[in-house]
Amino acid sequence: MNRSLPATLAAFLALAFFAFEAFAAAMPDSPARSDGARLRARFASMRDSLRDNGFGRPLRLESRDANHTIEGEVYARVDHPFPEIERALHEASQWCDVLVLPFNVRGCEAQDGSTRSSLSLFIARHKDSTPDDTYRLDFRFRDEARGADFLRIALAAPSGPFGTHDYRIALEAAPAADARRTILHLTYSYGYGLASRMAMRLYLSTVGADNVGFTVQGRDGDGKPMYVRGMRGVMERNTMRYFLAIEAYLDSLAAPPDSREDVRLRDWFEAAERYPRQLHEMGLGQYVAMKHRDLRWHDGARGVARE
Repeated sequence: MNRSLPATLAAFLALAFFAFEAFAAAMPDSPARSDGARLRARFASMRDSLRDNGFGRPLRLESRDANHTIEGEVYARVDHPFPEIERALHEASQWCDVLVLPFNVRGCEAQDGSTRSSLSLFIARHKDSTPDDTYRLDFRFRDEARGADFLRIALAAPSGPFGTHDYRIALEAAPAADARRTILHLTYSYGYGLASRMAMRLYLSTVGADNVGFTVQGRDGDGKPMYVRGMRGVMERNTMRYFLAIEAYLDSLAAPPDSREDVRLRDWFEAAERYPRQLHEMGLGQYVAMKHRDLRWHDGARGVARE
């Protein structure tokens, strides 16, 4: 008796087997791994703009202003392996070391908890604000996804100054193809109403009149780039500041612990000065002195001794 399967049945089973294999390969083995693949694919789709831009590195900055929400995004590849970034950025207290670097952030407080973590930023009211003359933004900090292939951190604050609301800072990270580097996606956004739009228009028509963002919207008669202005320009500047702060913090981790603060202050300043048209605010000496004063004041207010 011939025990072999009829050819048609064998062909059917083979087709079913390969269809199942293809289906299984397409199914995510975990939500985090699916998100890591998504971020890598999104970054790969930006190949042309990452290679040909004004940043001199694989970085893309986008901004939007629609439906009373302003948003900025940075996609970039950084020279740090994913496990290092996952360890360095999954707690609220670590983010205080990041977010305090931009010149207009005068202080940061964090509480790490097993079920709920929070972070408060103290934002200068104006360029010459003292640390106790600030707006306070209270964020809920959430470690939304952590795995071998993906990290997502989200900060959310329901309200801010001048009627602004729904502040969001989110970071996604996934290993790059070579495993020595990591792809980062930073998003910063907030909602605004009539009062906040009027306050921003006043700022942009006075002390902020010369401020521009990074997006080139055209060329003038001399062929020079015409950069985006207005609220999108402000958002692009702030989003870039936060991204450079993340990178400066990561770079500083290679330094001895007692020198990391000064290393990241100087690294952040030097990174911002690569884009003087958008980000220059003051000299290095003034910035470092201001930050040391801010940090000493803030630690003193919390009863923390600082060496």
